[in-house]
Amino acid sequence: MAKKSAINRNEMVKKLAKKYAAKRAKLKAISKDESLPLEERWAARLKLAELPRNSAPSRIRNRCEVTGRPRGYYRKLRMSRIALRELASSGLIPGMTKSSW
Repeated sequence: MAKKSAINRNEMVKKLAKKYAAKRAKLKAISKDESLPLEERWAARLKLAELPRNSAPSRIRNRCEVTGRPRGYYRKLRMSRIALRELASSGLIPGMTKSSW
């Protein structure tokens, strides 16, 4: 099980990213639009830099829904390899069996 503080911090980052997503997208579009004057694009970049760092979606860490483990994460299943193996071995995932040869 991961530390509660790390899991809570990641949840806070998710909330901030969701809260600022529209504002961030608007400012990014303005700063990339080359039809606008340079001063206006520069002002948009400065406003983008003033947003909280944790509002950037790239700061969100993929964590296992079951254990909170940050590594060995399967995106499709939203869990780590260890939790996946335990659930599959106990028969809680339909159609998945432990392979042996």
